[in-house]
Amino acid sequence: MLPHHAKKTAGQVKRKTLWARVVRAGALYLAGLLACGAALAETREFEMTIEDTRMTLVDKQDFHTFAFNGQVPGPLIHVKEGDDITVKVMNLTSLPHTIHWHGLLQRGTWQNDGVPGVTQEAIKPGEDFTYHFAAAPAGTMWYHCHVNVNEHVAMRGMWGPFIIDPREPTPLEKTVTRDFILMLSDWDGKWADKPGYGGVPGDVFNYFTINGKAYPETQPLRVKKGDVLRVRLIGAGELIHSIHIHGHVFKVAFKDGHALPAPYDADTIMVGPGERYDLIFEADNPGLWMVHDHVDSHTVNGEKPMGGIMSVIEYEEIDPKPALYEWKDKQFQPDFYYEQSLKLPYGLHTPALFKGTAIQ
Repeated sequence: MLPHHAKKTAGQVKRKTLWARVVRAGALYLAGLLACGAALAETREFEMTIEDTRMTLVDKQDFHTFAFNGQVPGPLIHVKEGDDITVKVMNLTSLPHTIHWHGLLQRGTWQNDGVPGVTQEAIKPGEDFTYHFAAAPAGTMWYHCHVNVNEHVAMRGMWGPFIIDPREPTPLEKTVTRDFILMLSDWDGKWADKPGYGGVPGDVFNYFTINGKAYPETQPLRVKKGDVLRVRLIGAGELIHSIHIHGHVFKVAFKDGHALPAPYDADTIMVGPGERYDLIFEADNPGLWMVHDHVDSHTVNGEKPMGGIMSVIEYEEIDPKPALYEWKDKQFQPDFYYEQSLKLPYGLHTPALFKGTAIQ
């Protein structure tokens, strides 16, 4: 029989051995998780240009823009959380530019934040710059120029959506069947053909757009009863917009890409410059329902009423459309809200309907 102190020592050895096994198992589990995360993350390389491009906001109101890949809004960048992203940007205009990746944290990659005089020199005409960073955090993000933002962002169309899908979606977002992106912006027509100028105190904005178009050149949001809609609102311009959706109550589920701990009900939401809100709701009320800015002066085109930031939720169950319906004969253009592009494999997507005319 072992003496008492020997029994104690043997017990200690047994406990230490058991603890070592637990530690090893934990380390292996953690390594497995890290390996799994690394396996899920992918390397993605994109190229973008900045081009002098003429865009039509509505009717005959054109605007000289500095467009990413010749389109306004810019291409949709749609990736997964944690993906390794490289973007080569070529400046084909006569003015300097950068890209700021709005909402991305750039942990360990702060030099890629895209701010001239702080993280990089501006990209000079004819030159290029390559950004490299991790896609994090997840959510509705966007990108925009950070040179002379008062002009380049406020009224030259230098913005686009950057959507990062989460590793672990919330239960609410798992219910979504239709996904729409609405980038809200404002324009002062007197600067339309004067690149390098504008965006100064005293400007009077007189055109207001969703994804670069003013009503009636916007498109309907087409749905069917039972769909669960996610409407991603992005404040890409200078002004505050008060977005009201008729006939429905939505959950304000995400703010600036981050899930709210307690989503709340509303039918109107204020969207400020740079802000993002994700609204989620069920299409449970068939009809034709207006979506519009409740800052009423934002529903004009110049001095003409019934324009600006307006659209309609169209249920497919309403067929035929009423004779009085202004859009009853409208030629529908899918992907105006990137709803088709968001269904494509991850990558950089350039819907053809956003393309403008190159300015030589």
